[in-house]
Amino acid sequence: MQWLKRGLVYRTDQDAPAGTVRAMVPTPLLIDDRTIRIFLTVCDGDNVGRPYFVDVDASDPTKIIGKSTGPLMRTGAPGAFDERGIVCAQILRNTDGTLMMYYSGFERSDSVRYKIFMGLAKSVDNGESFVRVQDSPILGPTEAESMFRCAPFVIATERGYQMWYTAGSSWEVVGGKEVPRYSLKYLESTDGIDWASEGVPCMRFGPDEHGIGRPWITKSPEGKYQLYYSVRRISLAAYRLGYAESDNGLDWNRMDDQLGLDVSPGSFDSDGMSYTALINAGDKTYCFYNGNGFGRDGFAVAELIAP
Repeated sequence: MQWLKRGLVYRTDQDAPAGTVRAMVPTPLLIDDRTIRIFLTVCDGDNVGRPYFVDVDASDPTKIIGKSTGPLMRTGAPGAFDERGIVCAQILRNTDGTLMMYYSGFERSDSVRYKIFMGLAKSVDNGESFVRVQDSPILGPTEAESMFRCAPFVIATERGYQMWYTAGSSWEVVGGKEVPRYSLKYLESTDGIDWASEGVPCMRFGPDEHGIGRPWITKSPEGKYQLYYSVRRISLAAYRLGYAESDNGLDWNRMDDQLGLDVSPGSFDSDGMSYTALINAGDKTYCFYNGNGFGRDGFAVAELIAP
């Protein structure tokens, strides 16, 4: 693939609320032919994330044409699974026009830095605000996935729902810092709310990796599943981007070198790239992503020039 990096779209030092330390995990949705609404997570000085949105011109996604006036929903009550932050992972539009936000909720822990489980919220005003479908996680801890069940990508089908998500139950020390270990798993559901208790492993990390996260899936004209994801590398202590293809959504052929989207020396994405999300707008395909420090400078966009 060949991409043209268009640069930062939303800058933490210009577009975000005062005190923002990162603007991460851009999640685009086409509102109309002219507008892409990008849901994102804005983290404050305590590193607590809350969902916001920014609207951009579909013909020029570097041009901001609107923003939410505040957080789209509050963090959870004391003791809740999403008390320490909400990270929007995906927005699905139902046939009745309502929007469903699948999100990662950060939970306090005395023994590790955090735990992350999956929540679901609903919007009836085109994403201006969201309310929880339930206060408890739709994917909570299990024996095999005790620390992380989060960062989902969900597809609605005629038979129900498919989900690819991040799962893990351990930590390791990399470069003197405790970091999570997590891989990619798969689940199915009839209603998008109740899911099987244990996921099916579908991609494990390599020897220089300790995490595979933020899956984003498209379909090729031939019907192949195309997976864009973030790979956390031990030797770099940072994320890089990955790409894989599959005939069934479970058995993946990793083709990271064919993605064609990598770091740029001396830029906001010189050390890391992560959290890719793709969208088609007219005859163009855009990839929104974060750079250094998990979105320390904001989020950016690249345009597909050649598939």
